[in-house]
Amino acid sequence: MLEIIALIWLTGLNGKLADRKGKKPGRWKLYTVLAWIVGEFLGALLAVIILKSDDYLSMFPLAIMGAIGGYLAIRALLSNMPDKPTQGFDFENNTP
Repeated sequence: MLEIIALIWLTGLNGKLADRKGKKPGRWKLYTVLAWIVGEFLGALLAVIILKSDDYLSMFPLAIMGAIGGYLAIRALLSNMPDKPTQGFDFENNTP
């Protein structure tokens, strides 16, 4: 349950960042959810490979770290995009 609440909050943060960058927030929220799921799956898979155990409690921390890594990857992609241009004053665009 806490994981779902964290995912909702983090998608909201990425949505606000996408809007500030001039991108569609819904698309980037979807990308965040997909990256979270893929990262969690890869983290769990890595835990199975490293620990060689079917103990779900030992897989959970690595799965969560993978999920956060997926979120951070999308966040980094958005952060590296330029901000959308802002409207300036009219006198800045006038040439004599």
